Amino acid sequence: MPGLPPYASFTQKIWYYAFRVICGIVFFFLIAPIIVIVPLSFNAEDFFTFTPEMLALEPDGYSLKHYNDFFTNPDWQQAMWNSIRIAPMATLLSVSFGTLAAIGLSQPHVPFRRALMAILISPMIVPLIISAAGMYFFYSRVGLQGSYWGVVLAHAALGIPFVIITVTATLVGFDRSLTRAAANLGANPVTTFAKVQMPLILPGVISGGLFAFITSFDEVVVVLFVGSAGQKTLPWQMFTGLREQISPTILAVATILVTISAILLATIEILRRRSERLRGMSPG
Repeated sequence: MPGLPPYASFTQKIWYYAFRVICGIVFFFLIAPIIVIVPLSFNAEDFFTFTPEMLALEPDGYSLKHYNDFFTNPDWQQAMWNSIRIAPMATLLSVSFGTLAAIGLSQPHVPFRRALMAILISPMIVPLIISAAGMYFFYSRVGLQGSYWGVVLAHAALGIPFVIITVTATLVGFDRSLTRAAANLGANPVTTFAKVQMPLILPGVISGGLFAFITSFDEVVVVLFVGSAGQKTLPWQMFTGLREQISPTILAVATILVTISAILLATIEILRRRSERLRGMSPG
């Protein structure tokens, strides 16, 4: 039997297959609610359930009309444009501040490193509704509530912890003798960072940026508190569609977002493996 040594006992064989069955059940439990929306997004009727024509695999039961509605409806297009405007800028701020914070906290001489790290990653731990309420009251006092930059800064604050964690993990295996050698050869700190340190930690930086982008692009709670009607993003529009009109176009949008997330996660996995190769943790 492949994967099992010839001397494996009966109990070990039972556990070997039972473990794989349990993993398969867990995987199905996690992925089924996501996969089921994909065929439903091609429903020819305005229903959220499978029609008899769809179950019979009849061509008349399937249609692209919900996708057509997404790409032609001005409300959906405005929401998509808002997400495209907000997410990249929030990601840029998250990567910039998160990378600098991770590099700073990786230095052994920085005091209270653990406390500072706990504070910086707290947006991942604190319930999102509490963070959103706090941002609402703070931004309303400083004049950012309901503005584009208010939403961008709020999403950047949510994305920074992901950048810090991924970059810090990359810096664990970083050889600091390389930066000392560059300094001994006359390179200033900026040149050392750009030509020595940054190329080696770049996979972690990009991975953190992708996580920050996904967080900003999919976030709805904070934008409901901090944003206004002019910053209505795709998740906000989906939430409105579920609450007010039950539009099946939501299924098409959800399928598009799942596809984008899958592509980004695949990119993150490729970058993770590249980072391990650069650090000598896996064969080339």
